[in-house]
Amino acid sequence: MDFQLSEDQRALRTGVRELLAGRFGRERLRAAVDAQGADRPPGLDRALWRELGEAGLFSLRLPEADGGVGLGLPEAVLVFEEAGRALLPGPLVATHLAAGEIPGAATGETVVAAVDGTLVEWLDEADVVRGDVTGAVALRSADPLTPLHRVPRAAPTDPVAAVLTAAEQLGSAARTCELAVQHARTREQFGRPIGAFQAVKHLCAEMLVRVEVARGAVYAAAVTADPLDIAAAGLLADEAAERGAHDCLQVHGGMGFTWESDVHLHLKRAWVRARRGQSAADAEEALAQDLLSPAGR
Repeated sequence: MDFQLSEDQRALRTGVRELLAGRFGRERLRAAVDAQGADRPPGLDRALWRELGEAGLFSLRLPEADGGVGLGLPEAVLVFEEAGRALLPGPLVATHLAAGEIPGAATGETVVAAVDGTLVEWLDEADVVRGDVTGAVALRSADPLTPLHRVPRAAPTDPVAAVLTAAEQLGSAARTCELAVQHARTREQFGRPIGAFQAVKHLCAEMLVRVEVARGAVYAAAVTADPLDIAAAGLLADEAAERGAHDCLQVHGGMGFTWESDVHLHLKRAWVRARRGQSAADAEEALAQDLLSPAGR
């Protein structure tokens, strides 16, 4: 299977990256994070949300006849990979999945939240909530830009939601790998860039390997939409995002643990995403049963 991107797919990825850099670059990210406090929960930027709708983020997979862009899940994965890279906040996946079903979701006029497993993100900011949120309890979220509620009755995870969440994790993992390499090239110790030391080289190389393995799995799941491929993609993308952010912290040393660094934000968002939907244990069990079954691959 050839996973080389087409010219149109590369242009889509570049366009989304440029849009997010212009509308939600590092300064906007840090301003959003620094604005939070114990008495100030995260707020959703409605103007940005509508702009994302105008850019087609939510209507990407809607048929053109219905006012959408008419693309498929592989293209949506590229877009959500960029959203993960930029740490774009908000119930992106839920609103994307609601396009064409809930009025205003496709254009970003309506913010949609959804129960995923036992968690729901951005419940208080949503105009529409999909799923039973009776008895929802607010949680203290590790991620300062992802307010969470826990619900007593778990809802099944939509397979497309699982793929898009894995794509967000992949984007975050790729970004922390970039940050680690950039720091290793510029930070000096004993008169040499720290990237010249073998221990740092190994950390960066292992991060890159995890990113590329996860990329292959996520892209494959976007093409096949097979439940087992989706389970594998989720496991590998979660590992790449969580371990990648952890290793990036190690490369940055003490500076990586400070509030001013962006690395901890990637780690916290990766923790939150990894707890959406199907658990790692359930995904591992499904893959193990398939491997051990007589008809397994």
